[in-house]
Amino acid sequence: MDYKDIKKLMDDMGDSKIDSLEIEFPEGVKIKMKKNTEKEVVITAPGNIIEASAPMTPPTVRKTEEKALVKPEEKLENNVEENLKIVKSPMVGTFYASSSPDKAPFVSVGEKVHKGQVLCIVEAMKLMNEIESEFDGEIVEICVKNEDVVEYGTPLFKIK
Repeated sequence: MDYKDIKKLMDDMGDSKIDSLEIEFPEGVKIKMKKNTEKEVVITAPGNIIEASAPMTPPTVRKTEEKALVKPEEKLENNVEENLKIVKSPMVGTFYASSSPDKAPFVSVGEKVHKGQVLCIVEAMKLMNEIESEFDGEIVEICVKNEDVVEYGTPLFKIK
């Protein structure tokens, strides 16, 4: 591995959101990179060690409102009716009932829905994922509030 490849790797690491990276090549070369430390990059080859510092940008701090994490088991209570179908979150993220704060929710309680209809959005890693209905039926309950943080498997909607 030559200097240009190492420099490119350091630049890519600085521009990415990952905090650490470790690569080991078959010929015995190891590359470890870690952000927020004094020595950022350590490259070892059989017999010698090279250390280099990567440029760092200071982290930005912004004040955000703390959201309560909704756990799947908390939302499964009181589900005694066997004829209800539950739409669960396919990922960890933030639940949004509408496409933007000033728009109406995708669905509301009592509304008829069809298979494939968008019910909500779950934001995960800055990606907006539309969650579609897996069933035809009527929305009986919306199990989470707008902007709640949900885990994988958290019930979002109950459909009859």
